[in-house]
Amino acid sequence: MNAPRIVVDNLGVRLGDAQILNGVSLEVGSGEFLTVIGPNGAGKSTLLRCLDGILAPSSGRILIDGSSIGDCSRRELARKLSYVPQPDAGSLDFTVRSYVEMGRYPHLGAWAALSGGDELAVSDAMELTEVSGLADRIMASLSGGERQRVSIAAALAQGGSVLLLDEPTSFLDYRHQVQILDMLDRLHRERGLTVVAVTHDLNSMVAFSDTVLALVNGRTAFFGTPSEVLSEENLGSIYGAGFRLVPGGYDGLPLVVPARNGS
Repeated sequence: MNAPRIVVDNLGVRLGDAQILNGVSLEVGSGEFLTVIGPNGAGKSTLLRCLDGILAPSSGRILIDGSSIGDCSRRELARKLSYVPQPDAGSLDFTVRSYVEMGRYPHLGAWAALSGGDELAVSDAMELTEVSGLADRIMASLSGGERQRVSIAAALAQGGSVLLLDEPTSFLDYRHQVQILDMLDRLHRERGLTVVAVTHDLNSMVAFSDTVLALVNGRTAFFGTPSEVLSEENLGSIYGAGFRLVPGGYDGLPLVVPARNGS
C-alpha cells in the first residue's frame, strides 16, 4: 500500500440512541480506489460524511495527509477533498458552467471574482467529465447521468485530490452507469485521484476498485481486495442473503447473481 492518504482510527458515531458506526478502522493510500459496500443502514453514507467533515465522530479520529480533519477549517478541508452526494441538483436554476464554478469557492475570498487560474480549473474539470457542451444548459434540464457528471465536474474544480462519492451510479441507466464508471477509472488511473465510493453495485464498481470495505451494522465486516470479497460465503455473511458467482465478470472477476430461495 502507498503512504496513507486517509487514516480512520477506531471511528465511532452515535446519533441519539443509535450507534451508527462502531470501531471502524482503515487506511487508504494515495491514488487508491476504495469502494464501500454493505446493506442499507450499515453506516456507509455516515462514514463519507465523517470523512468530509460534515459529521463529527463520537469517538476515534480521521487523518487526512497526517492531520486530523478536526484541526482543519472547512475551507482547508475543501481544498483537500471533494464530496459528491447521491444524485441531486435536478431542480437547481443554475447553468452547468455556473454550477461547476461554485466548486472553486475554497480558493476565493469573499465576493472575489474567478481568476484566470480558476477559469482554467473549471474548463479542465468540464473537459475531463465531458460536459463542456452542456455549459449553457440549466441543471434542471439535464438527465440523471448528465447531472451526475456535472456534479463530479464541480467536485474536480475544487482542486482536491481526494474524491468522495455516495452511490454515484444509482438511478442511472446502464449507458450512464458505464460512462460514470469509465470516467472515475480514468481519473483514478490517469490523474492519480484517491477515490472513496459508496455503492450497491457489486459487478462494476467493485471491480474497478483496489480495495473494498464492507460495513454491517456499523462495524467492519470485511476489508480487502475485490477478488477476496467476491465469494459466496463473504457476500452471504455481509448481506444475509444467498448469491451465486458465475464466470464472465470484469478483469477476470466473477459476476454476482442473487440466488433465489432454494436455488
